[in-house]
Amino acid sequence: MLIHIHPTDPQPRLIKQVVETLQNGGIIIYPTDTIYGLGCDIYQTKAVERICRIKQMDPKKARLSFVCSDLSHLSNFAKQISNSTYRILREHLPGPYTFILPASKQVPKIVQSKKDTIGLRIPDNRIVQALVKALGHPILSTTLPGAFIEDYTDPEIMYENYQNLVDIVIDGGIGGSVPSTIIDCTDDAYEVIRMGAGEWDE
Repeated sequence: MLIHIHPTDPQPRLIKQVVETLQNGGIIIYPTDTIYGLGCDIYQTKAVERICRIKQMDPKKARLSFVCSDLSHLSNFAKQISNSTYRILREHLPGPYTFILPASKQVPKIVQSKKDTIGLRIPDNRIVQALVKALGHPILSTTLPGAFIEDYTDPEIMYENYQNLVDIVIDGGIGGSVPSTIIDCTDDAYEVIRMGAGEWDE
């Protein structure tokens, strides 16, 4: 199903429809502040497994991020972090960054990496923020695979490619072509894992 949601004023009725799909174990393709993402409810194990099959990857080795609406979920899913790390998060989020943090025991086992870390994302995008707020907990997310730029920027092409693999494709306009910048914050010496849309000069 292809659903058109207004990028600056998301329709509550459509947000509710997408959230119900997530709660029922569905998979969605949705816009962020960078490229479109492939996502599901973090607590729906079969949905996580479906995403990993689409990406042809082992859940334990996958780069799966927790997409949050704000930092209020931080204490639930990440272990206690230093004041300096928290300051970095506050300065850069919402924005085009993924921060690697030590995972807490509340993180579902299927989405924990072997290093017991999670990737935290708070996209500066009103559609995904509305979805997470309505869902009440993070969306599990990964980048959308594609050989051509249109494969992960144009919602109509994404729908053509994935209509039989996902439940909903959200059309929130043409997406960006550069992924988020990934910063590993598990050590005091922050490490840039991938340079992307977010600038980094820390």
